[in-house]
Amino acid sequence: MKITMKKIFFTLLVSLTGLMSYAQNSSEDQPPFLKTKKLPEFTILQTDSTWFTKQELPASDFTIIVYFSPDCGHCQHEAKEMMAVMDSLKNSFILWVSYREMADIKGFAQEYGFFNHKNLKVGRDPNYGIPSFFQVKYTPYVAVYDKKGNYIKAYEGGVEMPELLGLLKEYKQ
Repeated sequence: MKITMKKIFFTLLVSLTGLMSYAQNSSEDQPPFLKTKKLPEFTILQTDSTWFTKQELPASDFTIIVYFSPDCGHCQHEAKEMMAVMDSLKNSFILWVSYREMADIKGFAQEYGFFNHKNLKVGRDPNYGIPSFFQVKYTPYVAVYDKKGNYIKAYEGGVEMPELLGLLKEYKQ
């Protein structure tokens, strides 16, 4: 069997074209948060009927976004665990967001003491922007950003607090 330079060139060309197509499709399939690596724009209706946007985020070492459902058992566990370590999260701003009814969100926030913490906001995302941006499949969904609004890590299905605190300690240095 005689292999010519044309056959070798053609085989390489087809292989490279296939690889380039795969790479392009892979990046197109990525959720928006992996494409931009920046905090998303958002408009959250808070429990007091005021709006909270990205532009109003206070300066902090980290921004943590938690997308949740008030009736989700894992979300309830996440809230309880996070409230237990709020002293360790005092340099982080935490935003709990849901799409559920405001009465359910407010009840959840009251039950877990969210209103006792100045570095925590909670509300409803009526435009479904947060779950779309992160392509949330499971709750709780936790996304962590640094002080410049750069993506650090996301946890689908929640995160154990020792792991979260370890991540924050690692990135603060």
